[in-house]
Amino acid sequence: MPGREKDSYNIRSVENALHLLEALADEESSCSLAQLSQRLDMTKASLFRMMATFENHGYVERGNLSGEYQLGLAAFEVSQKLLSKMTLLRKARPAMAQLVRQCNETVYLVVQRDREALFLEMLDNDQKVKVIPLTSQRFPLEECAAGKIFLTFDETNQPLTMDHPELLNEISHCRKQGYCIDNNGIGEGSTCIAVPLFKSGKILTGCLALIAPSFRTDENRINKELAPALKAAGEMISAQLGHNAYTPRSIP
Repeated sequence: MPGREKDSYNIRSVENALHLLEALADEESSCSLAQLSQRLDMTKASLFRMMATFENHGYVERGNLSGEYQLGLAAFEVSQKLLSKMTLLRKARPAMAQLVRQCNETVYLVVQRDREALFLEMLDNDQKVKVIPLTSQRFPLEECAAGKIFLTFDETNQPLTMDHPELLNEISHCRKQGYCIDNNGIGEGSTCIAVPLFKSGKILTGCLALIAPSFRTDENRINKELAPALKAAGEMISAQLGHNAYTPRSIP
């Protein structure tokens, strides 16, 4: 049945279990069945059965005294195995580490997930004043520099840009300069500079984002230090992914 929608194959119980794991992942600390029941609009009895199954397999842990739940080590192990298999992440890490040493600012690897920018991996700096960690956080594409990279350099996102005509001039400017920049997009008092990462065929596969407090990112430093270093790192990663930035001239 080739014309059948993917949603028609969904299994409700599996969906509920996935929503439960996502809710636990979003919590900063452990939480009770009552809290999860209210958040997910599910009965405590059904949640308890799912929790027991996840707990038996190590995906959920329950506090002996509090009785509250949190994600278990099995979930962490699965996520680490996934990350270790990502070619993009393996190729990006050395250049990210070099960029952090060079600029002493936090650097992120960002990928697109649906209509959001997912901050996948972070390499931190040793500055005393930092922007709060954003690993695993998502932002709408139109709200931050990293997201605008996907709107600018990925043609499949063109329908999304039509939903935000106010961004067309900014997207055009980003395309010309080769990077996007914003202030306060991911938090008050922060500056984000992002560059595209291409694989073979000039297919956008992610972006590199440098994030710092705005008081350390004046225009002079951005133009002379941060943007050039970030673009060089992005070009290095793209080359390792098979992207050729230079189009050979045709011979007359």
